[in-house]
Amino acid sequence: MNDFLRELKTLDRRKFLSLSLKGSLALAATPALVRSLLAGEAQSLQLPDSLLKKAIATALKRGGDFADVYVENRITRSILLEEGKFKSAVFGLIRGAGVRVIDGDKTGYAYTDELTEEKILRAGEVASYIATSGKKVQPTDLKEQKRPSYITVKIPLEQVADSRRLEIMKRAEEAALSYDPRIKMASIDYYDEIRERIIATSEGVLLRSSLPLIFFIVQTLAVGNNTSHMGRERLSQHAGLEMFELFPPEKAAREAARESVAMLEAREAPAGKMDVVIQNGWGGVLVHEAVGHPLEADNIARGTGAFVGKLGQKVAADIFTMVDDGSLPNFRGTTDFDDEGTQMKRNVLIENGVLVKYMTDILSARQLKMERTGNGRRESFRYYPIPRMTNTFIEKGKDKPEDIIASTKNGLYVQSLSGGSVNPTTGVFNFTCREVYLIENGKKTVPVKGATLIGSCLDIITKIDAVGDDLDFGPGICGKGQSAEVTAGQPTVRIRGITVGGTRQRG
Repeated sequence: MNDFLRELKTLDRRKFLSLSLKGSLALAATPALVRSLLAGEAQSLQLPDSLLKKAIATALKRGGDFADVYVENRITRSILLEEGKFKSAVFGLIRGAGVRVIDGDKTGYAYTDELTEEKILRAGEVASYIATSGKKVQPTDLKEQKRPSYITVKIPLEQVADSRRLEIMKRAEEAALSYDPRIKMASIDYYDEIRERIIATSEGVLLRSSLPLIFFIVQTLAVGNNTSHMGRERLSQHAGLEMFELFPPEKAAREAARESVAMLEAREAPAGKMDVVIQNGWGGVLVHEAVGHPLEADNIARGTGAFVGKLGQKVAADIFTMVDDGSLPNFRGTTDFDDEGTQMKRNVLIENGVLVKYMTDILSARQLKMERTGNGRRESFRYYPIPRMTNTFIEKGKDKPEDIIASTKNGLYVQSLSGGSVNPTTGVFNFTCREVYLIENGKKTVPVKGATLIGSCLDIITKIDAVGDDLDFGPGICGKGQSAEVTAGQPTVRIRGITVGGTRQRG
C-alpha cells in the first residue's frame, strides 16, 4: 500500500499508462489528504484505541442510547479505454471519520476528512447535540474482535503492476471488436479500490478490516439495419486480480458484443398483459428493486410500504423464497461485517411465500425490536448507515429452464434488464428491458425492443408459477440516497400476466 502511495507522489517522473494513454491523468483527494501525501505521511489506518474511546465518550456526553465511530481510508483507481485509446486514469484517495449518536428515534451524525484528535472529537461534539432525552449509557470498554472472513485474495491489488490492468483491458477490447464487423466501438471501464475500515461502538465492539474490490464494465456498440444497440456486461468481486482467471475479460466482451449484434434485428415490442420469462442472473434486479427495497426496515419502522404489518403472512407464491446473504464468498455485496460492525449472514426474507424477516440496521432493529441482520451499510464515512441489501436473490427451484419456456405458449423472454425504479411505499415499479425476445408456441424467437415491465411487488411475487434450478448472479450499484455495491440473482422464473409497456399493440 505504501509503495503505491510513494508511486503516486512521483507520478510526474513516471510514464504511467504508456500503452497509448492519450487522455488525462487525475488525482482526486480531499485537501487534507493531499497535504498528508505531500508531507510523506503513511496512509494506513492506525488510530489509537484511546482516541476512539474518547470520541465515543464525547458523543454520549449529553445522552443517547448508542454511539459509534467509523473511520475509513479508501484508495481507488479508475481507467477508461475507449475508441482504441486509454482516455483517462483517475486515482481517488478518500480518508476520514464519522461519529454517530442514536437517541431514541433520532440520529446525530458528523464527519471530518482530517484524522486528527481535534477534528474527530469535534465531530463527536457536533453529533452529541441530537441527544435530548436525558438518557445516558455508559460505554463498554473497547475490545478488538476477530471475525470470520468471507473474502480471500490471491493476487493483492497493491502488488499488481499497472501494465497488467491495461493488458486485461486490451484483451477485452480486442475480443469485442473481433466478434463481428458490425461492432464499431468498445468501451472498457476498469475500477478497483482498497478500503480500510475501523469501527468502534459504545457496545465495546472494535473491528478493523481491509477490503479489495474490482468492477469491470464492457460496453459495445453495434451498427446495422439502420439502427444501433449498446450491449453491456459487468464483472465485480471483492477479490484480487485473480478474479479475471475465474471470469475472463474476453468472455465478458463477447457477451456484450453478442447482445449488441442480436438486438440489431429487434422488432417493436408488443404491449399488454402477457406471460414473461426472465433469464437467470441479473434479472434478479427486478425483485431487488420491487421486493427488496420495501423489505428494508427503515421503511417498515416509518410505517410505510407494501410489507408493513405482514410479517408471518403469506405474501407470495408457495414456490417463492427470497434471500439476502452478505456472506457469499467474494461477492460484490459481501463484506466480513457491515458498516456498523454486525456480522453479515444469510437472511431468509420470504420463505415458501411467507414473509419471515426484514433487513435491519442497528436503529431500525431497535425501533422494531428485531434482530440485527447485518444490513447497516454506508457509501463512505460521509454518510451514516441505513438498511441496505447485500446479495439478494430468489432461491433456486426445481423447474428446468427449457421446460419453463416450452410450457409458455406466448409471451416475452427477458434476457437482460436495464434501469428501473420502485416506489417503496406502494411497491409499484417499472423496468426497462435491454434484451428481450418473443416466445411463440413455446419457443424463444425474434428479438424485440422498447419493452418495459410494469406492476407492483405483491402482484408479481404472487404470479410467479415457475422457478428454475439455474440460480445465477449479476453485480450492480444500488442507489438509495447513497450508493452501495450489491449483487442481484435469480434462477429462470416465469410471471403470469404481468403488464408490459411496448411500442405496438399485441397482435
